[in-house]
Amino acid sequence: MHRLRSLILPLLVGTLLAGCGSLPSSSDKTAGKVYQRESFAAEETFSRLFDANVETTCEAARRALLSQGYVISKADSGLVRGSKHFQPGGEMHVEIAFNVVCVGDGPKQQVATAYVSAQQDRYALKKSPQAASLGVSALGSISVPLSSSDDSLVKVASETIPAGEFYDRFFTLMQRMLRENTGER
Repeated sequence: MHRLRSLILPLLVGTLLAGCGSLPSSSDKTAGKVYQRESFAAEETFSRLFDANVETTCEAARRALLSQGYVISKADSGLVRGSKHFQPGGEMHVEIAFNVVCVGDGPKQQVATAYVSAQQDRYALKKSPQAASLGVSALGSISVPLSSSDDSLVKVASETIPAGEFYDRFFTLMQRMLRENTGER
């Protein structure tokens, strides 16, 4: 019994020390520093000034999203949210969610700036095998794998779309919707 204790104690201490002493991977180190690449430059990638008031500008954004198959989840004065789902591959699913905030500018708020950001979430189909547990009083519980599996979509990536051309196309469509809504050609 004493010999068994002398073998188990060092094993337990070694296991505890190994678990506590693990170092973060290099991807963990760089993931926390992504903010350092944030430039806060005075670019207009995510915003445009429109010659219309807040309500008309946000209505143009709502119509632009609707015209492209986006489902609008919120459309209030000064705010529009919409999303669209894609399936580029058999086991890949992508969702793009738009967030548009319209803010009045100028002395009489006759012009508005639309601030737009779009987030892309990617999901992958993951299979998880099912297992059944069988309780045997003398042996305890035994887990037996079954041949079937559950399929579920798991989020594998999420990012704000950074491409300026993507937003340029959206703002061009918004401008067209504004012209059509006000009767200009």
